[in-house]
Amino acid sequence: MRRALARVMAVLVTGGAGYIGSHTVACLRSAGRDVVVIDDLSSGSPERVPSDVPIVIADVGDRHAVRDAIDAHDVDAIVHFAGRIRVGESVDDPRLYWRDNLAATVALLDAALERGVRSFVFSSSAAVYGTPSATPISESDPLAPINPYGETKAAVERMLAAYGAAYGLRWIALRYFNAAGAAHGLAEQHEPETHLVPLVLDVALGRRPHVALFGADHATPDGTCVRDYVHVADLADAHVAALAHLARGGDSGALNLGTGVGHSVSEVIATCREVTERDIPVVVGPRRAGDPPSLVASPSRARRVLGWSAKRSLHDIVRDAYIARSATASPPEPKEQAHAR
Repeated sequence: MRRALARVMAVLVTGGAGYIGSHTVACLRSAGRDVVVIDDLSSGSPERVPSDVPIVIADVGDRHAVRDAIDAHDVDAIVHFAGRIRVGESVDDPRLYWRDNLAATVALLDAALERGVRSFVFSSSAAVYGTPSATPISESDPLAPINPYGETKAAVERMLAAYGAAYGLRWIALRYFNAAGAAHGLAEQHEPETHLVPLVLDVALGRRPHVALFGADHATPDGTCVRDYVHVADLADAHVAALAHLARGGDSGALNLGTGVGHSVSEVIATCREVTERDIPVVVGPRRAGDPPSLVASPSRARRVLGWSAKRSLHDIVRDAYIARSATASPPEPKEQAHAR
C-alpha cells in the first residue's frame, strides 16, 4: 500500500509586501517554508514578494479573506506585520491605530482560531516600554507606552496572552528596537520616510539637503539620542526562529529583538559618511518632547529562548542599506524636511 504523503503546511504573512515583512518572506522561503502573503498594498509593494509566493490583496480585518487564504493554502501558522507604524500619526489620528492595529488583529485572530490555526508570531515594538527609567531594557520592565502606536502594540500583546489562556493560542511577540538595513535587494522605503538611516543616506545621495536632528543636548555621551539598531535580516531570522520555537512546543511570551549595544545619532551619521565617502550636512534643532535619551535592549531572553542573536554590525547595516538605496529611484520631494532622532 502506498503511504500517504504528509501535508505541506504554509505560513501566512500579513503585511508581507512591506519592509520587514518582505525580508521575512524571503527568509522563510530560504528556510524551505511555503508562504502566502496577505497585504492591502497601502504601504507595501507586490514587487517586494517573490514571484512564486501567492499574494492575497485584502485587509487583514477581512475575516472572509483570511479564512479563504488559510483554507486555500493549508496555513498552520501566522506571522503578523500588517498595521500602522508612525508615532506622530498615531497621536494626530488615534482611531486609525485602534482600528488598523487592534480591531483588525482581533478579526485576524478570530478567523485563525475558527480555522484551527494556533501558532502566531506578532510584530510588536519597543514602543510598549514608553520612556524607560534605565537601559538596557528587559522584558520584565513595565509596559508604559506614551502614544497610541505603542498602546495598540501593548494591547495586542495583552490580548494574545488572554487568547492563549482561553483558547490555546501559542504566540510570540517580538519587540523590535530600531530596524534598519537591507537584504535581498529590498531597500527600506516608507512614505513619508522618518527612519534615521535612510534619511541620512538620502542626504549622501543628494536627495535631501541635510539631516535635521532633534537636539544635541541629551544626557548621552555626545548629546544625541542613543538607539539600538538591528539589521532587518537579523529580524527576519528571529521570526523564522520564533516559528520553529512554537512548532517544537516552546512557551509563549514576549521577546526583545536588539543587539544590546546603543549607537548615537552622531555615530550613525559618522558611519554613513565613512561608508558613502560623502559629506552629510547636519542642522541641529530643538529637542522633541518625550524623546527618550537612550533606548537599548537587553537581548538575553531571545538568545536563551530562540537561540537568536543579532549577527550584523552598524557598519553592515549602513553598507547594505546604501547599496540597496542607491539602486532605487529617488523618493518624491518631501513636503517638509523630515527630522531624524
